[in-house]
Amino acid sequence: MEDPRRKLALPDEPAKLRAETRAFVEDSPEEGLRLVNDARFLANSLWGEWGTELEEAGLTYERFLQITRGYTGEIWLWVMGERTWDHCVAGLAGRFLRRLPEKRRQQEPVLASCAECR
Repeated sequence: MEDPRRKLALPDEPAKLRAETRAFVEDSPEEGLRLVNDARFLANSLWGEWGTELEEAGLTYERFLQITRGYTGEIWLWVMGERTWDHCVAGLAGRFLRRLPEKRRQQEPVLASCAECR
């Protein structure tokens, strides 16, 4: 598998999901805001696209959801038509990639260099 740290393929805009979410926000602003702030409505869709790759790279769904929730301001703007999908999804992809766990590296024991300190 190619290392997802390089790039995640950006999925097509879930236009129906956006339209349904926007209609919900317009019908019930407080509940709509809660829905967007919860972020699962979009996170579940994106996890379906990227989950396998990200999980193999060490990112759990719980962490994925937490990162998505940290981007709800931009998600709100996308839902309301103030941001393009490409802007929104590229920003999220970048956030996920920057927050992937460090790959475990084989390192020399830290204490090996302490002998020089004595």
